[in-house]
Amino acid sequence: MISAPQLLIAFRAACAPVVFVLACYGFPGLLLAAVVLAAFLSDVFDGIIARATGTATPALRHADTIVDTIFFVAAGIALRVAVPDAFGGLWLPLVTLIVIHVSRWTFELTKYGRIAPYHMWSSKALGLVLVAALVTAFATERPTVLLGAGLWLGIVNELEGFVTSLLLAEWRCDVPTVFHALRAVGSRR
Repeated sequence: MISAPQLLIAFRAACAPVVFVLACYGFPGLLLAAVVLAAFLSDVFDGIIARATGTATPALRHADTIVDTIFFVAAGIALRVAVPDAFGGLWLPLVTLIVIHVSRWTFELTKYGRIAPYHMWSSKALGLVLVAALVTAFATERPTVLLGAGLWLGIVNELEGFVTSLLLAEWRCDVPTVFHALRAVGSRR
């Protein structure tokens, strides 16, 4: 039987092509903003429900991380379509974020055989800033400074995750900060 958190993750995965298609067909920005908010709420509640029901397994956390990435990539592409100037002047942080993200995932796949779903506090902050940026840009149909802030915060988050993967010898999920990883490494000595 499929659990509520699994359904919410599947819903968020379905929101990825929806937001892209709506943007491509020129649907109003408020509708795009509503899809982003719905996806965000599904992300919030899948974790709450999973912890409350004891179904927050590493596999579920892994799926959540993959789907979050897919959704934000699709939403970013949809933003580029719906608000063509949204990334104006932001190509450096955007390309840097993509390079670090791909490098980190490549490193984790090589080291652990799978992506590390750390769900760091910086990831949660990043999600909030990106959702605020996307909703603002879609709703106003104009670029927003929040997007630049989100991209730079994304770089910080990816670097923190990369350092955590360098530190941890074994795959783990739910490592709140790089300092928790340092503590875990120090406690094994």
